[in-house]
Amino acid sequence: MTTATQKLLTAEEFGRLPDPPDGSKQELVKGVIVTTPPPKGRHGSCCAIVGSRVLVFVDTNRLGHGFTNNTGFVLGRDPDTVRGPDVSYWSRERLPDIPEEYIAIPPDLAIEVVSPSDHFNRVQGKVVGYLACSVALLWVIDPIVRSVFVYRPGQPLRILAETDTLDGEEVLSGFRLAVRELFV
Repeated sequence: MTTATQKLLTAEEFGRLPDPPDGSKQELVKGVIVTTPPPKGRHGSCCAIVGSRVLVFVDTNRLGHGFTNNTGFVLGRDPDTVRGPDVSYWSRERLPDIPEEYIAIPPDLAIEVVSPSDHFNRVQGKVVGYLACSVALLWVIDPIVRSVFVYRPGQPLRILAETDTLDGEEVLSGFRLAVRELFV
């Protein structure tokens, strides 16, 4: 009996694939394509709110580049991993120009909004990967429990409730947003 081995893709091979016709989201995790269904309403609303607030702040203050729609960056090589946070930000110093291909360095800020179909292990896998590649600030927003989980490399997890305020810390100095505003 023979077993077929799956060919692992590189970030470049993954980048040449067509978008899924059904609108699903794909990421490359250790050379293997992981597909998730299109997000639903609450997820999209929360992404739009946090994305618009972050992008306006970044643009108004001429800080760098903000992205939405799961813009891919290379999280690791050999085997390759390409992740696409719901919202992300790179300072102008770290990313002076926007590349045509996947971004080769991790963002200063990555924001993930938990979907109803997300599984704890998948979300935690993303968190571990982001922190391991030195994402300076990570916000995981959960619309179901109406909370924001704030991660920093080497620092304890902070959990913000609706009555708290989300702070950009030194990554987005001066950015503040009431957590309750994320949830319609």
